[in-house]
Amino acid sequence: MSAITASSMCGTLNVRPMSGVRVSMHRLALLVLLVMGCWLAPAIALAGTVTHHSFSSATLGREYSYNLYTPEAYHSSPASFPVLYLLHGAAGDEHSWVDAGRVQATVDALIEESRVPPMLIVMPADPNFWWADSLTESAQTALITELIPHIDDNYRSIDAREGRLIAGYSAGGFGTVNAALTFPGLFAAAAALSPAVYDPVPPASSSATRIAIFQRDGEFDPALWRSMNWVSVFDDYKQSGVIVPFYINSGDHDRFDIAYHAAGFYQALREHQADSVELRIFDGDHDFAAWGGSLGDALQYISGFLAPAH
Repeated sequence: MSAITASSMCGTLNVRPMSGVRVSMHRLALLVLLVMGCWLAPAIALAGTVTHHSFSSATLGREYSYNLYTPEAYHSSPASFPVLYLLHGAAGDEHSWVDAGRVQATVDALIEESRVPPMLIVMPADPNFWWADSLTESAQTALITELIPHIDDNYRSIDAREGRLIAGYSAGGFGTVNAALTFPGLFAAAAALSPAVYDPVPPASSSATRIAIFQRDGEFDPALWRSMNWVSVFDDYKQSGVIVPFYINSGDHDRFDIAYHAAGFYQALREHQADSVELRIFDGDHDFAAWGGSLGDALQYISGFLAPAH
């Protein structure tokens, strides 16, 4: 019987049975598994990992939980890596991007295809969902003054503006916009996916009208909302002289009418930084099909402003 030959990324494999001896199904199965293993090995080698962590937050008075994605290169290289802070939306937590958003598979593929550089991704939890300093909790302060230093102290991150990104969806987009505009010297770029950037006020259907941080005496307070919305910090941002490139998007069928407000935020930025803002309106609603599906495009844009790992 002639030899069985198989080519793979591991090289050419030959099985040459002795004359008059038939190749058993067992040996054939082993050959198939060996070839498949060779084909899969590169993909497995490039896979990142997600681990869960927490630390004690003095600002919040509780444990601050987060998931951390580390690329394969982090474990095989002594280099320091850029960091993306990826925020969840209303009713989410530190697991939302991992479970519903499939961030690990998305970023693994982007890195393998050299579309984005290897990076750390920090996915923290905010039980109040809006990442704002309010009468009930100082979530933005905890993010800026505790979480970021904690990451820089405990992992090989690039501890500089050119090594730091921020992004989020919905209420996490609200938090992303406010953090980037308030602290432009901290972030190289930002991505706001279906951001809840309502101006002047959110629609009645938005959870913003029912959450305690935007209420006084149990009722939604429009003045309180406006004091924490992006408009309240935009003049200071423009006067800072620091430009944060923004990627903004929304589904055209967003049930909370975010496409309209996202376009308004884009226009305000475009008048200030025409060459450093992008808007995408796509066929979609307000869900993870939109956010997970557009994350790759967003990361390719904002990662272009990063310093490489070093």
